[in-house]
Parts: sequence; structure tokens; C-alpha cells
Amino acid sequence: MADARLAGQIVRMRQRRIGPLILELDLTDGIADGPPQDPVAALLTIRRTRLPDLLDGLKRAASDDRVRALVVKVGGSRIGLAKVQELRDAVLEFRQSGKLAVAWSESFGDFVRGNVPYYLATGFDRVYLQPSGTLGLTGVAVEQVFLHGALERLGIDFQSAKRHEYKSAADQLTETGFSPPAREAAARLAESLTEQLAAAIAEGRGLTVEHSRALLARGPFLAKQALSERLVDGLLYRDQVYEQVREAAGADATLLYLQRYRRTHSLSDLPRRLGSGVRELTPGQSERFVAMIYAHGAIRSGRSGRGGPGGGGMGSDTVAAALRAAAADEGARAVVLRVNSPGGSATASDVIWREVVRVRAAGKPVVVSMGDVAASGGYFISAPADVIVAQPATITGSIGVILGKPVLEQLFERVGVSTDLVADGAANATMFSSSRPFSDADWSRINEWLDAIYADFTEKVASGRRMDIGRVHELARGRVWTGADAVANGLADQTGGMREAIAVARLRAGLPEGAPVRSYPRFGPLDQLRPAESSESRPAAACALGAGALASVFADGWGPAWRFAAAAGLPPLGPLALPGVWKIS
Repeated sequence: MADARLAGQIVRMRQRRIGPLILELDLTDGIADGPPQDPVAALLTIRRTRLPDLLDGLKRAASDDRVRALVVKVGGSRIGLAKVQELRDAVLEFRQSGKLAVAWSESFGDFVRGNVPYYLATGFDRVYLQPSGTLGLTGVAVEQVFLHGALERLGIDFQSAKRHEYKSAADQLTETGFSPPAREAAARLAESLTEQLAAAIAEGRGLTVEHSRALLARGPFLAKQALSERLVDGLLYRDQVYEQVREAAGADATLLYLQRYRRTHSLSDLPRRLGSGVRELTPGQSERFVAMIYAHGAIRSGRSGRGGPGGGGMGSDTVAAALRAAAADEGARAVVLRVNSPGGSATASDVIWREVVRVRAAGKPVVVSMGDVAASGGYFISAPADVIVAQPATITGSIGVILGKPVLEQLFERVGVSTDLVADGAANATMFSSSRPFSDADWSRINEWLDAIYADFTEKVASGRRMDIGRVHELARGRVWTGADAVANGLADQTGGMREAIAVARLRAGLPEGAPVRSYPRFGPLDQLRPAESSESRPAAACALGAGALASVFADGWGPAWRFAAAAGLPPLGPLALPGVWKIS
């Protein structure tokens, strides 16, 4: 009996190595953008698929004669639209090899919006939906909750200043609805995303753009309605979908997860790649590669880690050390900086900006690849790059700054709370006290501060983007743009994802098309645990272990005003951060 089982396993292993394959992918658990930031995060996300691995696997599969088809389950965890666009483009390239690509879902949004998963599905040859499912095409809307009325009833006033009218982070506390500039920006944001959704549906389903826009306005759809509108190719359960795929691929084809396929081929290909790299080198020459540095999360001072609200943060010390290491590494001929950040601390952003400038000064091109969001401080660190590549749905821009505090004077009076203080006579000692409003002298100092930060921000954008300062101001003023509009307005250079950014980096560095890409810097098992010898040694670019205290995150971002920023619900990572969650999902 045991011998029979062993023989069966050997046959299956042989079939996977030499027989035809059907690659499958399950996206219900979402996609990670890059490698985990620390060993604990690695354990927590060990089963999570990573976007670079998927892109590499699809590229390999397209040229592998054994691969007959690709079947993907769409839905589940929300994936940002920019990330979905990158994956959809890779699927379209896979289809150019003549191989079948099938997307199926139990429901494209189960009583929720399903625009983004269906957007991905339109890139496949066939789209199937479970008979009991729905297709949640609902169009695009931008909604925000405003708390000013509730705060006013409680006796809480919120005083803020911003640069300039489009910087709406504090509007939820100071307004009862969208201000005219904020409404204008939100309307254009929704319009741009609707254009992208309609174009994808039209292209993928063989419809006109006008008809696609009409369908977005009429949705959501029941399964039979989706079929009659030609939005799906059939109403099938999983077993029926896989039966159809097997009919097309051949009854002898073996199912294999795309991640396992990619990992197996990457390992088997390693000796050849290493041998090729050695043969191309002259004596004393190191391997030449593109360094991929990930700049993920809200920007704060110190080291990156898992601490803080909303997940991991981008520590300026960590990213700056990685950039310094790449500048000093003879083998790193170019840097791709993958930015996925809503911004954060102005000073921490400036630290990273400086190191990007220094990498370029060392003669190495820097190409920024923007993810779902690269706005405010995220754009600040991107601005000095040689080339900026953004997906059409990337949220970017927001070139501006805010500052404010809650004033609890009336609330204290209502509930019988009194405050008292002893100061040393300094005029601004109580400037950030929540028990009294800003004085005229306070406002003068605040405006001076905000003007300086905004001028520094726009001047650095003008220098990095080689634009007139007047034109930068027209596009700045705190306004948020989609990647498509950013390219049209000169804030980014071209649309695309990691693959396009890597291709540009290779070209600019004079590297061959197949030059390796290295996630940088690489650490051994102990590098995360042992202390760095100096701020310029490789372990200095390691991420911090453990969760940081929320108070320290606010303190890093807002300095002496951190308590009031926390009480007011402002972005914890500082005045160059977008409020809330900015991911089109």
C-alpha cells in the first residue's frame, strides 16, 4: 500500500516537471506589494502572495510551452486599484502568448462594491460568475464624514491653517461638507477613475465606452442580468469552471499554484543565472544589478516597523540607510524606489529626499515606481527621482501642509473643568494649549511656519520635475491627483508599474534587458537582530522589531503639537500626510 502511494507521488512529481500545466491563483487573501519588513511580519504573511512574484511567474509562464492555461479566483480581500492595474497588464501580456486565461468569482462584491475585482476580470479571455453571485458595478463615489456639527454641540472648536485651499485633511473637523475646492478635486478624482473603469470594461468585453459608462450607472447586477449584458461569459460553479479549463488545456494537464510554479522555476534556474553572471564579469568586477528599495507606509522618523496605526510605517532612518548602501554598492547601478505612502512627517520626508538626491549625485539613476498611493510626503520623496512611473489609478500629489489644534474652552466651561498654568513669561509657551484659541501672535508664527514648509516643498518639486515654480503652485495647493492626471500634468513621467520602472532603470544605467533586480539591502537571518556597527552599515537599514507606541508615532510626526493632533484626529504621521485610507478598493 505504501509502495503504491509512493509510486503515485513520484508520477505526480514527474508530471509537474515535464507534463502540461494549468496554473491557478487565488486572490481572496489579497496581495502584498513587497517583502515583509521584519521577521514577525514574515511569519504573519507567510501565505500571502507578493506582487513581484506574481509578475515574475506570469512572465515565465508566458514563454513556457508546458503551461496551457491560467485560472484565477477573483474576490475576497480588497486590493488597491493601482495594484490591480499592474496585475491586469501582466495577464494581458500572458494572453499574448496564445494561452487561455480564465477569471471566476463566487461574487464580484457580495452586497458591496465590486468595481475593482471586476476591473481585473476584464483582462481575461473568459469571465465566469457563480449563479447565486452578483456583479457589483456601482460607479465611483467619494464620500467623507464631517464632524464639525457634532464637535460644535459639544463645545469643541478646531482651529487650523493649511497651504492651500485643496489641502482638506482637517475639513472633516472644520466643515459640514465639501468646500468648493475639495469638491472640485473629488469630482475630478471620481471622473478619472470612472474613465479608467469604463475603458477597461469596453476593451475587455467588446463594448463601447459609452455603453460601459451606462452599465456603471445602472449596476449592480444579479448573475442572470450580468450574463444578459455580456459582462460575464457564463454562470458556473467552481467545478464547472475547472472542467471547462481542463477541456481546453487537455485532460492530462496538472494543476499547480502560480506561486509554487514560480518558486520551483526560480530555484532550478539559479545555477544558470549565477553561472551566466560570473561569465559576464571581468576580474575584480562585481555583479551589476538594479536595487529595489521599498518605501511603504506612513513616513516617520526612526526605523521602519510594524508599529503605528494602520500597519507598518516607513522609518526615515531605515530608508535613508538603504539608499546610502545602494549609493556605495558598486554592483547597484540603478535604484528603483517603490513608493506606497500617504506621507507623514515633513522632516522625516526631507531626510529621505536628501538621500535620493545623493544617490543621483553618485551617478546612479533613481526611478520611482508609485503604488496605490504616493501623495503628500510620499510625493515629496519621489520628486527628485530621474523618472516617476505611476499607475493610472495611483493617488498622488497633495503637495501642501496643514496644522491645527482643538480648542476645548467652551467644553470645559460646560462640564465645570478649569485649567490653570504657570509660564516663564515666554510669549508662545501656551501656543498649543487646547484651553485657549490661537492669538494673533500665534497665527503669525504658524503662518510663517506653514509658508516655509510649503515653499520648501514646492521648490523641491520644481527642481526635481524641472518645472517653473509658478506651474508647480498651480498643480500643488494640496490637490490630490490620479496617476493618469499626474502624467498629463507633468507630476509623473509615464504610466506603468514595477516592470516598466525596472525597464527604465536598466536603460538609464546601461544594463542589459535581463540584468537582475535585487530587493535591497538583503539581510542574513541575524541581521534583523544584531545591532548595526554604524549608521552606514547594512544592518542600519533593517526594520525595527515590535510595535511602537502610538504616542511616539504622533510625537515624531507633530513635535510639540502631537497631543492636540492626536486629540483632533489629525493624521498621526504629521502635516504631510493624507487623512484616512487612500486606496481605491
